[in-house]
Amino acid sequence: MRVRITLACTECKQRNYNTTKEKKNHPERLETRKYCRFCRKHTVHKETK
Repeated sequence: MRVRITLACTECKQRNYNTTKEKKNHPERLETRKYCRFCRKHTVHKETK
């Protein structure tokens, strides 16, 4: 079953993206480089609660 997750910028802590993931296949927290419109650059985004 896919669950909804929120991705937050590690620099400004803004929650910018919503996506889904398969919790059974990837139990660890998702971490990816995405564009942050508040920082105006690509930064690392981590999964939040």
